[in-house]
Amino acid sequence: MRLTTFQTPQGATTYGAVTDRGLVDLGARLGTRHPDLKSLIDDDATVLASEHLDKVDYAASDVTWLPVIPNPGKIICVGLNYEDHRAETGNSVSAQPAVFLRVPESQTGHDSPLLRPRESDTLDYEAEVAVVIGRSGRRIAPDTAWRHVAGLSCYNDGSVREFQRHTHQYTPGKNFPRTGAFGPWMVTMDEIPADSALTLSCRLNGKIMQQATTNEMIFSIPRIISYVSTFTTLAPGDVIATGTPGGVGARRSPQVFMRPGDTVEVEIDRIGVLRNTISDD
Repeated sequence: MRLTTFQTPQGATTYGAVTDRGLVDLGARLGTRHPDLKSLIDDDATVLASEHLDKVDYAASDVTWLPVIPNPGKIICVGLNYEDHRAETGNSVSAQPAVFLRVPESQTGHDSPLLRPRESDTLDYEAEVAVVIGRSGRRIAPDTAWRHVAGLSCYNDGSVREFQRHTHQYTPGKNFPRTGAFGPWMVTMDEIPADSALTLSCRLNGKIMQQATTNEMIFSIPRIISYVSTFTTLAPGDVIATGTPGGVGARRSPQVFMRPGDTVEVEIDRIGVLRNTISDD
């Protein structure tokens, strides 16, 4: 099942299921019990949603897509998690995942513009697989980690490289408003077998800039979940962006950064395509 958060043509924020016929407004049907998608996935989302798929409320072209989870408690990002990206950055091999945080305001949805801030022209793309947590847990063992995953989504961990490199801390370059994208939807795990090798790619103006499979990750998704849950409790609606492959713009010669008018796409097989244009803030 594909689940997402969106804004209706009337301007109301809601959530729903994405079908081949259009969008089902689950918020209108379940909102008194579950006010948002984060609340729904805390309760058996697939079972509840499947009872309301008979009638489509909106065409996909009629809604404004929002980040899949617009109000996550935590957005945890993993850096340098593909060997080709680690190598192109010149960083040494780490025994543990490199972890940093994003804030919700740094995200935008599918088909909305990513904003290049006025402070820098070094806005870079990063195609990633996003994990949406569906079941709370602390000190989760790797062999039980998939039980805590509600679904997977596309993520563009857009980075303002100049600010990312001011110090050894990544936070400033990762948190300008609407520089990262999350969507269009999450696909629930009943449709994606655990440990599937997914192919992810990034296209800039139609040209492939990044391409890899998730079996090229240095730290697997279960390993990341286990590590992160040692220092914080993972809760339903939390998001983990699992790292980007090699080919980022900052490491190309000449460098390639996203500019107003560009179109960037993150595609993951079995999930979909996350598409954004670039505008100046």
